[in-house]
Amino acid sequence: MAMSTPSLEEIRQAPKVLLHDHLDGGLRTDTIVDLARQSGYDALPATDADVLREWFETSANSGSLERYLQTFGHTVGVMQTRDALARTAAECAEDLAADGVVYAEVRFAPELHTAQGLPLDQVIEAVLEGFRQGSEGTGIRVGTLLTAMRAAKRSNEVAELAVRYRDRGVVGFDIAGAEAGNPPTRHQEAFEYLHRENAHFTIHAGEGFGLPSIWEALQWCGADRLGHGVRIIDDIQVHDDGRTELGRLAAYVRDKRIPLEMCPTSNLQTGAAPSIDKHPIGLLRRLNFRVTVNTDNRLMSGTTLSREFAELVKAFGYDWDDLQWFTVNAMKSAFIPFDERLALINGVIKPGMAQLKWAVRDAARNRS
Repeated sequence: MAMSTPSLEEIRQAPKVLLHDHLDGGLRTDTIVDLARQSGYDALPATDADVLREWFETSANSGSLERYLQTFGHTVGVMQTRDALARTAAECAEDLAADGVVYAEVRFAPELHTAQGLPLDQVIEAVLEGFRQGSEGTGIRVGTLLTAMRAAKRSNEVAELAVRYRDRGVVGFDIAGAEAGNPPTRHQEAFEYLHRENAHFTIHAGEGFGLPSIWEALQWCGADRLGHGVRIIDDIQVHDDGRTELGRLAAYVRDKRIPLEMCPTSNLQTGAAPSIDKHPIGLLRRLNFRVTVNTDNRLMSGTTLSREFAELVKAFGYDWDDLQWFTVNAMKSAFIPFDERLALINGVIKPGMAQLKWAVRDAARNRS
């Protein structure tokens, strides 16, 4: 029945919240072709937008991390000028708004966009301007997370910029990149600075590496949220009779309501989960962890937030109440002030979901 199983089209109309989305992982392929032509970037594997889209998705699905990472070389390669950054940010806001997202936190690493000499502050200002332009009149609010690369040494500088721009649209800080061999404690100084400045941060942890990465991110670095966090499942034992037993770390994560930024399709591509119906999100939702649903890289995964939800509906039989539960979780976990989160939950998300639920029910009744 339509009431209990929301369709993709209905999910698109629902007010949604996105916390884990990479700017350089969500470009339109016609924009990549256009920017490459303008800038003289000649390394694209194809110059037809549709063929290029197929190449991105095939490369991301190849099972090879090297080939997956190669895809970002091309998106970042065309994002090296103020105009290119502002354009891609504006289009990102437009695309998310068109998918029904009402609040998004989009992350990017300023240090990756300086190849042509742009200083970090100009990179940030261009992106913030793009988000302002793209969200104007759409009903979406976009906050920005500044990411430092965990294999590099600029995290202190990026953390300081996150604080400097926090009243202008930057809502937090993140570290990303290969987890194995690059523990988050390498950037301890940046995290301690952010703590002193009462600033928010999330850490990519528990995707490519297991429980030690999550433990360090929380107990040494003090992360507010976990980017992915999917390997927390390694600390949960499911017995033959269905009983579950949480280890100390998993119990801590649940008890403290630490948000998990889950990205189902992306986790399949990186091998963190074997299939959607076997994704740990099913068990974690059942156990009432603070789970949120996200896109990670919309271009590479050929996805949208609505599609991620639709896949979960198909795999786990989720209904409107489940979708609202995930969405409210995400809004509660956002890095904006409490009263602003509450206003979006009570003024936009819950009324929007209720209105849609009733509209769907009425349409089903009329059909019968």
